[in-house]
Amino acid sequence: MNSSDKKSASPLLVIVAFATVYLVWGSTYFFILKTLQGFPPFMMGALRFIIAGVIMLMWCLIRGEKLFIAKDMMHSAVSGLLMLFVGTGIVIWVEQYLASALVAILVSAAPIWFVIMDKPKWKENFTNRFTLIGLLIGFVGILMLFKEKISNAFSSEDSSVQIGSMFLILLGSLSWTAGSIYSKYKATSGSNKVNVGWQMLAAGIPFLPLSFIHGEPQHFQWQTVPADAWLSLFYLVFFGSIAAYTAYVWLLQVRSSAQVSTYAYVNPVVAVLLGVFFASEKISFLQILGLVVILGSVLLINLVKYRAGKKIS
Repeated sequence: MNSSDKKSASPLLVIVAFATVYLVWGSTYFFILKTLQGFPPFMMGALRFIIAGVIMLMWCLIRGEKLFIAKDMMHSAVSGLLMLFVGTGIVIWVEQYLASALVAILVSAAPIWFVIMDKPKWKENFTNRFTLIGLLIGFVGILMLFKEKISNAFSSEDSSVQIGSMFLILLGSLSWTAGSIYSKYKATSGSNKVNVGWQMLAAGIPFLPLSFIHGEPQHFQWQTVPADAWLSLFYLVFFGSIAAYTAYVWLLQVRSSAQVSTYAYVNPVVAVLLGVFFASEKISFLQILGLVVILGSVLLINLVKYRAGKKIS
């Protein structure tokens, strides 16, 4: 992102972007699961990211933005492959075997990886006790929130499959973090929307050969896809990818990675609350306490920035 984008980052726009990432991504685990009821995983990944990428790039072309800058395209491709193809691709794959809530728990380790892997910010992060304590408390809150689901995963008959899927999620989380940090420090000369468009297209295309290798198109029948799966795919394209992912990549440029990574703590909270209010799921006292602890940790991580009232880039 160029410097003019950073200077125009109003506090209201930052709040809207955080709200979009927090709320929308908190629901995408559920909608990925719904989409998988109609589409095989690799085909779904290809459709989601190729459609979203083409829409973004076409919109930028209509607005007269320059799309084909080789250096920018290369940087975008690296970020897209690490974050969306590997990171999100693994999430799509393992949701065939793990509950969406459990996937959200494992992804919630991302803030810790951000602090460890963001080398330019080591001095700031490792000397800020609020950040370190907040990260620790947040992860404890996640464990409190999903204690029962974690216990069930390890005690089930297919625990070996679930444990293997958990290790894959760990790999995906590390890849997502690496791609996010790469995107943060490899500035592009074009707009954020062009950058995001190339990232999604670069991620979507590799799903196609994987889909053919696994024989998905040969056994797929478009007419059998339920309406819920189509609507869920629509949601993932326009809200999960175009809206929330664009907001996320922009936030990486105007806020510290430790701040932005708090989405991984808030997303499971949103997922649980959606279940309570829209799926009549019950919530225990321990889970309520976990919600409070998580939200408190997010406030603690951002406390110094809020007090200082300064923009972190």
